[in-house]
Amino acid sequence: MRKVVSPRPSSHSPALLLTSLAGLLRTWLPEQRWFAGKGRRVTELALLSVTELHPGCLHLLVSTRHGAGAHLPGDCYQLLLGVRDALPPRLDHARIGRASEGPLAGLVVYDALQEPRSADLLLERLRTPGTAGPLRFERDAQVTIPVGLTPRLLDAEQSNSSLVYGDSYILKVFRRVQPGINPDLEVPWALARQGCTRVPAPVAWFRTSQPQVATLGVLQPFLPDAVDGWTLALESLAAGGEFTDEAYELGRATAEVHVALAAAFTLGPPTGHQSRRLAAAMNERLDATSQSVPELLPYVAGLRAAFDELAVLDTGRPVQRIHGDLHLGQVLRAGESWFVIDFEGEPARPIAERRHPQSPVRDVAGMLRSFDYAARSRRPWRPEWARRSRDAYCAGYAAAARWDPRAEPELLRAYETDRAVYEVLYEARHRPDWLPVPMAAIARLAECAPAPSGTGPQKPVPFFHSAQGG
Repeated sequence: MRKVVSPRPSSHSPALLLTSLAGLLRTWLPEQRWFAGKGRRVTELALLSVTELHPGCLHLLVSTRHGAGAHLPGDCYQLLLGVRDALPPRLDHARIGRASEGPLAGLVVYDALQEPRSADLLLERLRTPGTAGPLRFERDAQVTIPVGLTPRLLDAEQSNSSLVYGDSYILKVFRRVQPGINPDLEVPWALARQGCTRVPAPVAWFRTSQPQVATLGVLQPFLPDAVDGWTLALESLAAGGEFTDEAYELGRATAEVHVALAAAFTLGPPTGHQSRRLAAAMNERLDATSQSVPELLPYVAGLRAAFDELAVLDTGRPVQRIHGDLHLGQVLRAGESWFVIDFEGEPARPIAERRHPQSPVRDVAGMLRSFDYAARSRRPWRPEWARRSRDAYCAGYAAAARWDPRAEPELLRAYETDRAVYEVLYEARHRPDWLPVPMAAIARLAECAPAPSGTGPQKPVPFFHSAQGG
């Protein structure tokens, strides 16, 4: 009979437990979709905290370093590990390995987030707030979370893991953990207090106080019948239809979120006060990318012109909190309404940077690039579909925000150019066949001749695997 094993108290010592787990995790971690150190060997591993959530389930915060980057700050990951004497066939896919030494010697270690029992008990912790070692579980006192919700782990693993409970709630477990309050908790909570209904409000969350205060997970209402914007856009293209009505309403939704964010958080100084610094950062990214991707070199002068125009720009419009990584994969359509999700921003960037006020035009530019990506993702390419969708989106935004981002062409061009440069680097590194997609935008933004031809993608792929997937 297979048994869940409760590790002996002595095995909770990080130093002792590491003797059992180090070899297993060095192999398993780099294979995970959410692991940031792709292609680099884990050279150092440390357990920052160990908490037994229930018998046979350990909550860990693990620090890793990599060979060439051993001098850089390490990454911190959140793991829920199950321990058994043997693993039933239904959990074979969750297996990490069998420990050969240390306090867990002879026992099988697995990813407990893929085990319904552990997922159930994690929700129970959120239903009844309290503490477990350095972990604190909290919830909105005005919301009652029902019992008996069947959990399932979503297949689309990104930089986090998500559990859906009975089609009622979704729990995002942050895999890569950074100190501070995560924007994916902070921003939706603030928007809910503003009465903004475009973003599902947090219901419960948990955090740690060791080694530093950090958000570990957020529970929000789940929209079971919702479809993401990327899927809807590809369906429109496949059917030969238009997307202008949907894009217009999406623009309105984006503006409503921006207006609520401006009311919820302190505004920063007008864009012109930081234009020179922003342009310098964009130029630096352009220089670095052109050194890595030679195909970009013929366009550098034209692209730099966009950043030079930004450097002397003074719009007088204050900066504010924004989404930070907005694209068609970050919005959901449920019924007739658009919802905006995933306010975490770019997980690779420090939380302090992600919380910094920026121009809302950055979000607009991200969405405009997303329309281009959709149009370029299949043949025949439909540039007019993208142009009409982009115009409709901006028109919808202007109707709700009372200002049109197209009225600030220098700022919009600079942000869109910066985004396209990022996409070029991503595609060159991860999907060379897709490089013609952002290169087409590079040619347009640089006001040059058409980009060099290439085979490019011939059929749509999941948006979350693209350069914009985050």
